[in-house]
This record gives sequence, C-alpha cells and structure tokens, in this order.
Amino acid sequence: CKILRCNSEYVAATLNLRGSGRSAAFCNALRSYSHCTRKTARTCRGDLAYHSAVHGIEDLMIQNNCSKEGPTSPPRPRPPAPNHQGLETLDICNYEKSFLYKHGQPPSYQHCAAFGDPHIRTFHDDFHTCRVEGSWPLLDNDYLFVQATSSPVAKGSNATVTSKLTIIFKNMKECIDQKVYQAEIDNLPAAFEDGSVNGGERPGGSSLAIRERSPGRHVEIHAGYIGTTIAIRQAGRQLSFSIRAAEEVALAFTEEQDLQLCVGGCPRSQRISRSDCCRSHGAAEAARALCKEMLPVEDVYFQSCVFDVVTSGDANFTMAAHGALEDARVFLPNAEKLHIFQ
Repeated sequence: CKILRCNSEYVAATLNLRGSGRSAAFCNALRSYSHCTRKTARTCRGDLAYHSAVHGIEDLMIQNNCSKEGPTSPPRPRPPAPNHQGLETLDICNYEKSFLYKHGQPPSYQHCAAFGDPHIRTFHDDFHTCRVEGSWPLLDNDYLFVQATSSPVAKGSNATVTSKLTIIFKNMKECIDQKVYQAEIDNLPAAFEDGSVNGGERPGGSSLAIRERSPGRHVEIHAGYIGTTIAIRQAGRQLSFSIRAAEEVALAFTEEQDLQLCVGGCPRSQRISRSDCCRSHGAAEAARALCKEMLPVEDVYFQSCVFDVVTSGDANFTMAAHGALEDARVFLPNAEKLHIFQ
C-alpha cells in the first residue's frame, strides 16, 4: 500500500501555496491526491490511513468548492538518479562495490595455491613443498575455513597428495547461510553439501555461487560478498586448490588462528627439498621433458612438476602444475609475480 507516498506528494504540493492562484492550485493538488488514492485502492483497502485520506479529501474538496473534474498538480520532479557509488544503492553483498564506496579505491587481492605433492604458494609468494600427512588448515579466518587432507602418493612414500578438501563459507548476516563444500578424489561435486548451488534464501544469496567448469575435473566457487574466488581441480590422483581473496578477508584472523598454510606456509619440520627426488638421472630427464611440454618456463611450477612426476611415476601430475599456473595467471593481482624462481 503506497498511501504514504500519496500523502507526502499532497503535502509537498500544498506546502508553499501563496497569492491569488492559491485556491486553484489547492484544488489541483486535491484532485491529484484523489487520483493517487484511487490508484492504490486495491492494495490499500484494509489500511486505516487510506480510508482517512479518502474521507479527508472529500471534506476538503467540499470546503474549498473544488470540482472533481479539472486540472491536477504537475507531477513532482523525479529525484536525480542516484550515484552508483552512493550509499542508497550500496549492495552490502557486493564486496568490491562496498569497498570502493568506503575507501575510494578498489580492494587489493592475494593469491594462494596448494597442488601436487602438495606444493604451497602462500599469500606472500613463498613456495614450499610439504610432507603434511593428515588434515591441515589452508585457511582459518572470520569468513572462510579450508582444510586439506593429505595421504601418501604411494605406499611407503615420503611424498603426499591432497585427497580431500573441505571448504566452509561462514554465515554472514544478510548475505549467505553457512555453506560447506567437500571434494574428494573422483568426487568433485558442482554443489554444496546440502545440494544447493548458491548462498541460500537470504537477500544476498546469489553472491555465493558454484559452477562446474569441466565435469569432475574443475569447479569454481565465486563468493562476491567477500571478494573471493576459489578453484578446485583434480589432475591425476590429486586435488588442487587455488584462491584469489581480498586482502582484508585474507587477514581477518586472530593470533589463535596461527596455523594456516596459505599464510605461513608449511612448518619447517614438514618441508621437503625438491632436489631430493631427482637423483636418478634417467627418471629426472624423462620428467623434465614431459614437464617442459606443459610448462616452458623453468620456474617453481616446472620444478614441482618434475618432482611430482619422478616421485609418483604418474605423468598426469604435469596437469596439476599446469592447472595451478593457469589459476595463478587469472588470480594474481600482479602478473609480474606469476613465475617464482628458486
């Protein structure tokens, strides 16, 4: 029922009436008021304010000798279209837009990845190859919890691969219900655990969305409400994880949440030297030739590829490093940081 809008238009039209034309202008305003109430009759019939307005108009028209037919007040000028940076159109579930409004500049982003053995590229562009058997948090902050579960790449091997990923998008006011995504080797679903593909029934539910880029091989999750995109891939018998996160989101954690592989890399006791793998000259040369086809630049992605192929004996691991490099190409805010050389 929009009777209050009719009331405010009438008040605005009669507020500053002066001089000889006052009574004619007053009748015009009453006719406009009457016309406005008629348009709201169906939706307002149970509203007390509506019935008061209708009776009030009739009384005023009789008192001022206004005819029911005749000219009406010119429509009030429409307010200017709001500035899209303005608070009135600010979408709180659009992180980029609200950040730009608050700070006058777009947000900064950070990138982290875990793939292959696993190899971790941290938000600070450190690069580690890790043992980390069992479950370890990649991220643990106010908005996201991501846990990777690793198991040995082969029986008796020191090297491990990510066999399961659990991602929790934490409940956020108007935007999303808490959502959990789980992937395991040979099970990369294109939906959250509850079967949904977005953030739920809240007004900003669509600001979290999941889509399948390649069935069973590549899924992307867009979390616009926190300026974050996540890619999950399977290549060979391993899962990989890549994220582009707004800096403010990546840094939203307390001292207690100090173990996050994306923030600090893997603990010293869990690091493996990539050169240890490749003492067998023949195996290393064959792996180098395979990796060179997919990764022409001999950076850490190339070195990781050689390590994984030699350690696992599985040529599919070239795809893990290649996928991680492709995600980095898309996610990295600074293209000059794409290749890391150690």
